[in-house]
Amino acid sequence: MIRRVVVCLALVTGGCASGSDPLPTGASPVPGAAATARYRVTFDGSWSAATHPTEIPRVPHFSGLIGATHHAGVRFWAEGVLATEGIRAMAEMGRKTPLDQEVQAAMAAGTAQHLLSGGAIDLAPGVVALDFEVGREHPLVSLVSMVAPSPDWFVGVSSLPLLEGGDWVAERVVPLPAWDAGTDSGLTFESRDRATVPREPIARVTTGPLGADRAPLGTFTFRRLP
Repeated sequence: MIRRVVVCLALVTGGCASGSDPLPTGASPVPGAAATARYRVTFDGSWSAATHPTEIPRVPHFSGLIGATHHAGVRFWAEGVLATEGIRAMAEMGRKTPLDQEVQAAMAAGTAQHLLSGGAIDLAPGVVALDFEVGREHPLVSLVSMVAPSPDWFVGVSSLPLLEGGDWVAERVVPLPAWDAGTDSGLTFESRDRATVPREPIARVTTGPLGADRAPLGTFTFRRLP
Protein backbone atom coordinates (compact mmCIF):
# COMPACT_ATOMS: atom_id res chain seq x y z
CA MET A 1 0.00 0.00 0.00
CA ILE A 2 1.25 3.49 -0.76
CA ARG A 3 2.19 5.67 2.16
CA ARG A 4 2.98 9.38 2.27
CA VAL A 5 4.56 10.96 5.34
CA VAL A 6 5.15 14.68 5.91
CA VAL A 7 7.84 15.28 8.53
CA CYS A 8 7.73 18.32 10.80
CA LEU A 9 10.81 20.55 10.57
CA ALA A 10 13.98 18.47 11.07
CA LEU A 11 14.53 14.86 12.03
CA VAL A 12 16.99 13.98 14.78
CA THR A 13 17.58 10.30 15.56
CA GLY A 14 14.36 9.21 13.91
CA GLY A 15 11.95 11.78 15.37
CA CYS A 16 10.66 15.28 14.68
CA ALA A 17 12.35 18.32 16.10
CA SER A 18 9.50 18.47 18.61
CA GLY A 19 10.31 14.94 19.79
CA SER A 20 7.13 13.32 18.42
CA ASP A 21 7.01 10.58 15.79
CA PRO A 22 6.24 11.38 12.15
CA LEU A 23 2.54 11.01 11.43
CA PRO A 24 1.45 8.93 8.43
CA THR A 25 -1.39 10.28 6.36
CA GLY A 26 -2.16 7.06 4.51
CA ALA A 27 -2.87 3.43 5.30
CA SER A 28 -0.48 1.23 7.29
CA PRO A 29 2.19 -0.42 5.15
CA VAL A 30 2.19 -4.10 4.27
CA PRO A 31 4.77 -6.00 6.37
CA GLY A 32 7.68 -7.77 4.71
CA ALA A 33 9.74 -5.10 2.96
CA ALA A 34 12.29 -6.02 0.32
CA ALA A 35 15.87 -6.32 1.51
CA THR A 36 16.82 -3.10 -0.30
CA ALA A 37 15.05 -0.13 -1.83
CA ARG A 38 16.03 2.64 -4.22
CA TYR A 39 15.22 6.26 -3.43
CA ARG A 40 15.57 9.63 -5.03
CA VAL A 41 15.99 12.62 -2.74
CA THR A 42 15.13 15.93 -4.34
CA PHE A 43 16.53 19.01 -2.61
CA ASP A 44 14.31 21.97 -3.45
CA GLY A 45 16.25 24.95 -2.14
CA SER A 46 13.61 27.68 -2.04
CA TRP A 47 15.79 30.21 -0.18
CA SER A 48 15.50 33.60 -1.91
CA ALA A 49 14.84 37.28 -1.31
CA ALA A 50 11.13 36.45 -1.53
CA THR A 51 11.22 33.88 1.30
CA HIS A 52 13.98 35.46 3.43
CA PRO A 53 14.33 39.15 2.59
CA THR A 54 16.46 40.07 5.61
CA GLU A 55 20.12 40.56 4.67
CA ILE A 56 19.90 38.18 1.71
CA PRO A 57 23.44 37.61 0.37
CA ARG A 58 24.32 38.49 -3.21
CA VAL A 59 24.67 34.84 -4.26
CA PRO A 60 22.65 32.56 -1.94
CA HIS A 61 23.60 28.92 -2.52
CA PHE A 62 23.99 25.47 -0.95
CA SER A 63 27.03 23.20 -0.91
CA GLY A 64 27.06 19.68 -2.34
CA LEU A 65 24.98 17.07 -0.56
CA ILE A 66 26.90 14.71 1.74
CA GLY A 67 25.65 11.98 4.06
CA ALA A 68 25.09 8.28 4.62
CA THR A 69 22.67 5.41 5.03
CA HIS A 70 23.20 3.81 8.41
CA HIS A 71 21.58 2.21 11.46
CA ALA A 72 20.95 3.51 14.98
CA GLY A 73 24.42 2.49 16.13
CA VAL A 74 25.87 5.72 14.71
CA ARG A 75 24.76 9.30 14.21
CA PHE A 76 26.67 11.90 12.27
CA TRP A 77 24.93 14.92 13.76
CA ALA A 78 22.03 15.68 16.07
CA GLU A 79 20.48 18.59 17.91
CA GLY A 80 22.16 19.11 21.28
CA VAL A 81 25.34 17.26 20.28
CA LEU A 82 28.72 18.84 19.53
CA ALA A 83 29.57 18.92 15.82
CA THR A 84 32.21 16.54 14.53
CA GLU A 85 35.08 17.94 12.53
CA GLY A 86 33.29 16.74 9.41
CA ILE A 87 30.13 18.66 10.25
CA ARG A 88 32.21 21.74 11.14
CA ALA A 89 34.02 21.73 7.78
CA MET A 90 30.74 21.18 5.91
CA ALA A 91 28.86 23.91 7.80
CA GLU A 92 31.65 26.51 7.69
CA MET A 93 33.23 25.86 4.28
CA GLY A 94 30.91 23.52 2.37
CA ARG A 95 33.54 20.77 2.33
CA LYS A 96 32.64 17.08 2.01
CA THR A 97 35.88 16.02 3.68
CA PRO A 98 36.36 14.92 6.44
CA LEU A 99 32.65 14.08 6.80
CA ASP A 100 33.05 11.54 4.01
CA GLN A 101 35.91 9.98 5.97
CA GLU A 102 33.70 9.77 9.08
CA VAL A 103 31.10 7.94 7.00
CA GLN A 104 33.74 5.59 5.57
CA ALA A 105 34.95 4.80 9.09
CA ALA A 106 31.38 3.94 10.09
CA MET A 107 31.06 1.75 6.99
CA ALA A 108 34.21 -0.12 8.02
CA ALA A 109 32.70 -0.59 11.48
CA GLY A 110 29.45 -1.91 9.98
CA THR A 111 27.24 0.90 11.34
CA ALA A 112 26.84 2.63 7.95
CA GLN A 113 26.23 1.09 4.53
CA HIS A 114 26.52 3.75 1.83
CA LEU A 115 28.24 7.11 1.45
CA LEU A 116 25.90 9.64 -0.19
CA SER A 117 27.45 12.45 -2.23
CA GLY A 118 25.48 14.73 -4.51
CA GLY A 119 25.49 18.03 -6.31
CA ALA A 120 25.24 21.59 -5.06
CA ILE A 121 22.73 24.36 -5.72
CA ASP A 122 24.97 27.08 -7.12
CA LEU A 123 22.29 29.75 -7.00
CA ALA A 124 19.16 29.55 -4.86
CA PRO A 125 16.35 29.03 -5.46
CA GLY A 126 17.24 25.82 -7.24
CA VAL A 127 16.82 22.05 -7.28
CA VAL A 128 19.21 19.10 -7.17
CA ALA A 129 18.50 15.35 -6.91
CA LEU A 130 20.42 12.29 -5.75
CA ASP A 131 19.56 8.59 -6.22
CA PHE A 132 20.70 6.06 -3.64
CA GLU A 133 20.10 2.57 -2.26
CA VAL A 134 19.13 1.73 1.31
CA GLY A 135 19.02 -1.67 3.04
CA ARG A 136 16.89 -3.15 5.81
CA GLU A 137 19.86 -3.37 8.17
CA HIS A 138 20.77 0.30 7.62
CA PRO A 139 17.41 2.04 7.05
CA LEU A 140 18.30 5.52 8.33
CA VAL A 141 19.51 8.47 6.27
CA SER A 142 21.56 11.47 7.36
CA LEU A 143 22.16 14.16 4.75
CA VAL A 144 23.40 17.76 4.99
CA SER A 145 24.27 20.85 2.95
CA MET A 146 25.84 24.16 3.96
CA VAL A 147 23.80 27.36 3.79
CA ALA A 148 26.24 29.57 1.90
CA PRO A 149 27.56 32.04 2.58
CA SER A 150 27.15 31.78 6.35
CA PRO A 151 29.27 31.40 9.49
CA ASP A 152 28.31 27.76 10.21
CA TRP A 153 24.69 27.29 9.22
CA PHE A 154 23.37 24.26 7.39
CA VAL A 155 20.27 22.26 6.49
CA GLY A 156 19.75 18.53 6.72
CA VAL A 157 18.20 15.45 8.23
CA SER A 158 19.62 13.26 10.97
CA SER A 159 18.80 9.55 11.24
CA LEU A 160 15.69 9.84 9.07
CA PRO A 161 13.88 6.44 8.92
CA LEU A 162 12.79 5.17 5.52
CA LEU A 163 11.61 1.78 6.84
CA GLU A 164 8.60 1.87 9.14
CA GLY A 165 6.05 -0.71 10.22
CA GLY A 166 7.80 -3.40 8.20
CA ASP A 167 7.71 -1.62 4.84
CA TRP A 168 9.56 1.07 2.92
CA VAL A 169 8.01 4.54 3.01
CA ALA A 170 6.75 5.57 -0.41
CA GLU A 171 7.37 9.28 0.07
CA ARG A 172 8.60 11.56 2.83
CA VAL A 173 8.79 15.34 2.67
CA VAL A 174 11.01 17.20 5.14
CA PRO A 175 10.93 20.99 5.54
CA LEU A 176 14.44 22.32 6.17
CA PRO A 177 15.04 24.98 8.81
CA ALA A 178 18.53 26.36 9.40
CA TRP A 179 20.82 24.67 11.92
CA ASP A 180 23.81 26.23 13.68
CA ALA A 181 26.83 23.94 13.98
CA GLY A 182 28.03 25.78 17.09
CA THR A 183 31.56 26.25 15.73
CA ASP A 184 31.55 29.89 14.52
CA SER A 185 30.08 32.90 16.32
CA GLY A 186 29.29 35.04 13.29
CA LEU A 187 25.86 36.68 13.26
CA THR A 188 25.35 37.51 9.59
CA PHE A 189 25.75 35.67 6.30
CA GLU A 190 29.14 37.17 5.52
CA SER A 191 30.55 37.64 9.02
CA ARG A 192 34.30 37.19 9.37
CA ASP A 193 35.45 33.87 10.84
CA ARG A 194 35.18 33.90 14.61
CA ALA A 195 35.65 30.44 16.11
CA THR A 196 33.33 29.54 18.97
CA VAL A 197 35.50 28.42 21.89
CA PRO A 198 34.48 26.11 23.38
CA ARG A 199 32.18 24.73 20.74
CA GLU A 200 28.46 24.79 21.43
CA PRO A 201 25.97 21.99 20.70
CA ILE A 202 24.19 21.96 17.35
CA ALA A 203 20.97 23.98 17.61
CA ARG A 204 18.27 25.58 15.51
CA VAL A 205 19.11 29.06 14.26
CA THR A 206 16.78 31.27 16.31
CA THR A 207 18.27 34.75 15.80
CA GLY A 208 19.54 36.82 12.92
CA PRO A 209 18.38 36.63 9.31
CA LEU A 210 17.41 32.93 9.54
CA GLY A 211 15.62 32.98 12.89
CA ALA A 212 13.01 30.40 13.86
CA ASP A 213 10.15 32.67 12.76
CA ARG A 214 11.37 32.47 9.17
CA ALA A 215 10.19 30.10 6.46
CA PRO A 216 12.16 26.87 5.86
CA LEU A 217 15.01 27.18 3.39
CA GLY A 218 13.61 24.36 1.29
CA THR A 219 12.62 20.71 1.44
CA PHE A 220 14.08 17.25 1.02
CA THR A 221 11.61 14.93 -0.72
CA PHE A 222 12.46 11.23 -0.50
CA ARG A 223 10.56 9.10 -3.05
CA ARG A 224 10.93 5.37 -3.46
CA LEU A 225 11.86 4.39 -7.00
CA PRO A 226 10.31 1.41 -8.84
